[in-house]
Amino acid sequence: MSIYLELHPVSPQKRFIRQAVEALRAGGVIVYPTDSCYALGCHIGDKDALDRIREIRQTDRNHHFTLVCRDLSEVAKYAHVENWQYRLLRAHTPGPYTFLLKASKETPRRLKHERSGTIGLRVPGHPVTELLLQELNEPIMSSTLHLPGDEFPLTDAREIHERLDRSVDLVLDGGSCGLVPTSVIDLSTDRTMVVREGRGDVSPFMRGSPV
Repeated sequence: MSIYLELHPVSPQKRFIRQAVEALRAGGVIVYPTDSCYALGCHIGDKDALDRIREIRQTDRNHHFTLVCRDLSEVAKYAHVENWQYRLLRAHTPGPYTFLLKASKETPRRLKHERSGTIGLRVPGHPVTELLLQELNEPIMSSTLHLPGDEFPLTDAREIHERLDRSVDLVLDGGSCGLVPTSVIDLSTDRTMVVREGRGDVSPFMRGSPV
């Protein structure tokens, strides 16, 4: 059975954050709030935990997982970032965007998209996520909590706990995160491309060329 922890949405209790980080480091799968939907998360180096998320989401090897990062310095460690890409990232992070970039050698092979060699990266603007990343001191491997057969992502943490009680190790309740996922922007080629229009404003990326 999973642990359920109810957080203050603005000033999250640090003891609960530390408990979630301990679960991640021990190989667990957690549910945590972001600035656009709840997410499933695990330690970047844990293959078994990643496979558990695949099983929950029922995804194949071509599913784009996301590395949730503290800041752009972490993004640049796991992806190749040119100057024009950096300018876009700096202007739109933290925020409800997932950016697809060519993965660097620092990125474990199993985390890359098999065909394109890309990885999704993002820097959310949510107090719970920020504290988690600060305490963990490395990115969280994540996927939006959108269960097979559901029309929308789950947004009520108590319902999440009930439905995934035996599938995850810990649920952090940070209040409602809304139903709209991130906007997904492909920056892996020499032209920007909007893959999915979500919570983040996509108009700055509609020109189809570097800014």
